[in-house]
Amino acid sequence: LQLVESGGGQVQPGGSLRLSCAASGFTREYYAVGWFRQAPGKEREGLSCLSTFDGNTEYADSVKGRFTISRDNAKNTVYLQMNSLKPEDTAIYYCAGVELKSCLVSELWYDYWGQGTQVTVSS
Repeated sequence: LQLVESGGGQVQPGGSLRLSCAASGFTREYYAVGWFRQAPGKEREGLSCLSTFDGNTEYADSVKGRFTISRDNAKNTVYLQMNSLKPEDTAIYYCAGVELKSCLVSELWYDYWGQGTQVTVSS
């Protein structure tokens, strides 16, 4: 099973980025994907998750209203649209997957992880 993130980069405060998580190798028709981030010197933080089984989504309070998770089933890709970015959003962003019907915004829920993509919010 493989998860590959893309779409990171540098953006000015108030800007937007869309991260992609391309999933491959899952053996079941459904799986859950979560997005996480880790800033230097800080613990990994859960942001959002999506169930491909029923489309249910969850968000951490810290990003609710600014970040939106979505999917393209045909491409086996899950996206994280990030708007109104702040310098404190600077981190390495990871997606993670698990072959379960439901999702949780908890890193303990997931079995497979991508390599991460850097997001830097700076003027």
